[in-house]
Amino acid sequence: MVSIELLRQLVIQQKSQIEKGGIFVERSILKEILEAFGDNRVLILTGIRRCGKSTLLHQIMRTRTRYCYINFEDERLLSFRAEEFESLNEVLIEVYGPSGTCFFDEIQNIDKFETFVRRLQDEGKKVVITGSNASLLSREFGTRLTGRYKLFEVYPFSFTEFLRLKKIVVKKDSLYIPEERVKLVSAFGRYTENGGMPEYIKNHDSEYIKTLYDNILYRDIIARYSIRRQRLIRELVGILASAITLPFTYNSLKKSLGLKNAITVKEYITYLSGAYLFFELLRFDYSQKKQLNSPRKVYCIDTAFSIMSGFSLSPNKGRLLENIVFIELKRRKHEVYYYSGKRACDFILKDKRKITAAIQVCHELNDENRDRETGGLLEAMAALNLKKGIILTGDQEAVQKEEEATIIIQPVWKWLLEGSTP
Repeated sequence: MVSIELLRQLVIQQKSQIEKGGIFVERSILKEILEAFGDNRVLILTGIRRCGKSTLLHQIMRTRTRYCYINFEDERLLSFRAEEFESLNEVLIEVYGPSGTCFFDEIQNIDKFETFVRRLQDEGKKVVITGSNASLLSREFGTRLTGRYKLFEVYPFSFTEFLRLKKIVVKKDSLYIPEERVKLVSAFGRYTENGGMPEYIKNHDSEYIKTLYDNILYRDIIARYSIRRQRLIRELVGILASAITLPFTYNSLKKSLGLKNAITVKEYITYLSGAYLFFELLRFDYSQKKQLNSPRKVYCIDTAFSIMSGFSLSPNKGRLLENIVFIELKRRKHEVYYYSGKRACDFILKDKRKITAAIQVCHELNDENRDRETGGLLEAMAALNLKKGIILTGDQEAVQKEEEATIIIQPVWKWLLEGSTP
């Protein structure tokens, strides 16, 4: 139980912190979220721990006048129970006054929070909540709010947001002025190395990333799912981190971990995906059964984890670029697959029933890999009836004609900036 006096103390303290304000890097997703305030749906911001959800919440609050806020991450709320929500509601009204919008940070920590959220919604209030685990959308929550919520996935900083943080202004001519181009290429090198976790790219403390990784693994996975075999899941994370962008099967991982069946591996990877630490990518096939039975590829939420957490002693630059491209495709809400036939293509994009693009990624296109990279792309294009394909590289740019097919070769950093120049 949490006393009324303690609730009052917490709410007042957190309100004081919010009112101090601060200098924030505006997130690109902010505009889309604000546009969703036009109806009474619950807004859910979800993503990996410490990717900037709370700061984004503060940015949203700056646009509101009548609101209330509480962050459930405070350790003094560990004993908070669902039956205490009404007491909390009374304290919020006392401190903030009548509120039209309620902001709840990490409310997933409270069991049966869905009922309280639904009641506030029925009262005509706009509710915005954050959570660092996809289990926020539990079966019960989906049942209680079917069709009455909108989900926004928040990722670490994009390259565009990284440039904003570094106060590097990108203009329309920046890509063509040598000094500006060199500045952007240099910034992208730092982004590739450091990733986009906001706090880390500010302080460059490798211990921060290691501590954050441990925190995510313990709080969002081991503790949440009562996992007893902690060594096993840590070994699995190490294997996945060293194999980013590479195909795998549950059976191959089962053998590597010395397990008797693959069910445990599948469950653990589901937990890791739910915490936004790793993502699986399915092979494209018109048969859903073949899709599910084919090897998958694995990607990490941020390159900082793969480099700074001891997962990779000699990171492959091409694989890091491919990981960055995958996360950007997720950020842009594309439906993504990989292609595998006689040759392979890194990404196939699908919009409803239509294949829209094929993308290959490599650090440098040279005599040793040109046949492999272009061959895989061209095979995918021919199989999926595409006339244009893209090869994203470290810093090469060209247009290549292959009979009726056109291959656009473009730097990853330039592709990331498309549509972001003023």
